[in-house]
Amino acid sequence: MSIRPALVAVVLAGCSWSASASDDSTPRLSSDQCAVSTPYNVLVDTGGVWLYRERGHPKEIFFHDGTLSVDRAVQTVSEADATRLRRLESGARTLMPQVTTVARESTGIAFDALAGVVEVMTGSARKVRQVERFRADTLVYIDGTLGKGRWDQDVFGDGFESRIEEAAEKMTGSLGRSVMWQVFTGRAGRMEARAERMEADLDRRIEARSTALEAQADALCTQVRELQAIQAALDYRFDGRKLVMLEDAPRERDSGDAAQSDAVQPAD
Repeated sequence: MSIRPALVAVVLAGCSWSASASDDSTPRLSSDQCAVSTPYNVLVDTGGVWLYRERGHPKEIFFHDGTLSVDRAVQTVSEADATRLRRLESGARTLMPQVTTVARESTGIAFDALAGVVEVMTGSARKVRQVERFRADTLVYIDGTLGKGRWDQDVFGDGFESRIEEAAEKMTGSLGRSVMWQVFTGRAGRMEARAERMEADLDRRIEARSTALEAQADALCTQVRELQAIQAALDYRFDGRKLVMLEDAPRERDSGDAAQSDAVQPAD
């Protein structure tokens, strides 16, 4: 990754920043990151695991300590399924803090890249502090949602990325004015010197963190697939069909269709 294409992106393309400024290899924070998705919003706390949505059938699934409730009606499950449900609950409880860590690191990478661009383009500590305020706000947001065990479809994925992009877009005007001022006052050389001084170090640090983050995300995906396998082993049937909380993510998801899909599959 090079910081100079990012400079162009910020000034001329309206800041199309995502989790790693311009590096598509950085994991996106979305429910289908692992080629596995859920049509539900999810809440994991000490009381159990709750999956819920506005449309689709069933609308609510809750399980805790081997007990399963579907659409607020307690279901009869076998001892083997009770054990599987406990494993699913334990896995979800382990997974959520790890997802929070990945979200925080993804945010850190994005804002480090943005702060680097701002410093190169303006040399202004005040403007860099503005970026830090956006970073702090986003981290508080993550800690108040994922950090409390809540994953909402409308909070993360594209919505999460747009939060970072919004911060970059708010900086665009002042960055553009700064660049123009430096060009017309003959100070563009200073900006270029800053870029030469900072570029290699910033690229190296961000690339190293992105690689580590990708490894973390891959480890999470392994755990998610293990949970999907436990789900697939459930003997329980809802209206004669398998209960689906995790599903294979289609290559191109239509959000409207996804919201209406049933979370049950035909029984084998």
